[in-house]
Amino acid sequence: MSKHYNAHAADEEKALMRRIATGDEAAFEALYDRYSRLLYSILLSVVKHPPEAQDMLQELFLHIWHQSKQFNAERGSVYSWLVTMTRNRAIDRLRSKGYRERQQESTSDEAMMLVPDEDTSALDGMTMSEDRERVHTALAQIPVEQRDALMLAYFQGYTQTEIAELLHIPLGTIKTRMRQGLIKLSALLKGALP
Repeated sequence: MSKHYNAHAADEEKALMRRIATGDEAAFEALYDRYSRLLYSILLSVVKHPPEAQDMLQELFLHIWHQSKQFNAERGSVYSWLVTMTRNRAIDRLRSKGYRERQQESTSDEAMMLVPDEDTSALDGMTMSEDRERVHTALAQIPVEQRDALMLAYFQGYTQTEIAELLHIPLGTIKTRMRQGLIKLSALLKGALP
């Protein structure tokens, strides 16, 4: 049943992307509903600043709306495309000079993390917490080599090349581990959806 569900979900997501490419707003809203919390969690784990992550999420979905025709189903799943794009944008933001300057100017970032955002309800906070828990539970179920590579990339912001150098492992091996880990993680997370 899980394999059938995953194949069905992947086909459904590809169909959503085709509809978005034609300007279908309902399909875009469906994609946003399906992925916004996960992508926000990735952004927040990298930039560590909720308002920045929220702004980036809006920019990301605007980019998806305008660039949906660039999605190539032959090259991978919608899930992988979105997660990779999100991670790359977050890392680019961290490395940008403007971001570093804003971080240095702001002395209250740590305090802001403790204060609930006025736009975030208690239910939203609980949902994000549940999403994080699901991701960590799923990560615990994949092989340690794959988990380590994914954790370094998605939660600590390292590039694949940097991970290869850090672990003294060939770049091709890191790419394989990450690809296999993402496939397993995606299957586990989709299987956990209601």
